[in-house]
Amino acid sequence: MNTSHSNDSLVLRIGERPVGRYVTRPELSPRLSPRPYLHPVTTLAGTAVSELSPADHLHHLGVGVAVPDVEGHNFWGGRTYVSGRGPTELDNHGAQRHTSFQLRDPDGFVAELRWVAAGGELLRERRTVAATELTDTAWALDFTFSLTNTTSDALSFGSPATNGRQGAAYGGFFWRARKEADAPNVFTAAAEGEDAVHGSRADWLALAGATWTLVFAGATEQTRRDPWFVRTAEYPGVGSSLAHGERLPIAPGETVVRRVVTVVADGLLDRGEAAALVRKAVSP
Repeated sequence: MNTSHSNDSLVLRIGERPVGRYVTRPELSPRLSPRPYLHPVTTLAGTAVSELSPADHLHHLGVGVAVPDVEGHNFWGGRTYVSGRGPTELDNHGAQRHTSFQLRDPDGFVAELRWVAAGGELLRERRTVAATELTDTAWALDFTFSLTNTTSDALSFGSPATNGRQGAAYGGFFWRARKEADAPNVFTAAAEGEDAVHGSRADWLALAGATWTLVFAGATEQTRRDPWFVRTAEYPGVGSSLAHGERLPIAPGETVVRRVVTVVADGLLDRGEAAALVRKAVSP
């Protein structure tokens, strides 16, 4: 196995080209909700398209899974939105702890994680990540996470939106993208611009920077039901919304599974090119 890895990181490769580093045990402040993440993620030409702990949001950690409210515990980082009080500093941060790799190859891995907070473990996660070459200028990051309630009680996932902050239904898969001088363009097959695509349900959503395009696609029926969370003006970021209009319950022993495939392309893609690459990336 020629992948570069240590106890703390693993490098994803397309052939001999590194396209992403997965950090399993970052040393982070508890208020950042420590968790494994992918960063830097790059295009095939080497352009970084993720950011780690940017000044505007220190708790944005590259590409990964983050949920701001798991039964009141913050697995997103930063402040917690409290109804009637707004964003509030609380001592309620959880952490995702990498426990093992079930599979570790140059082009992907399967990892086991524990989601722990005050009082112990809430969830166990199986995370499956694969990198696939699509063309000479594009590759796909296939990211699946399965979260199982390991407690004897019902849990639920929430968001600032379900707690009263309209338009802030973030939580789930999240990609903090590269911040550049100009805000990126964002579009789907039917709409364009942050106001039009944020909160919408679309088979795919593209974020285009100066010399790169990311195309996000829900790759299962359940994932496609989740609305997209999108920011471009304040910062560039795209994620899925596990708890958009209401909390998502998860019974003891129950598992929530989501799969997002992201096309990482050099250059600026139009709608037809984005759709074609998505079809190639998610085809059986």
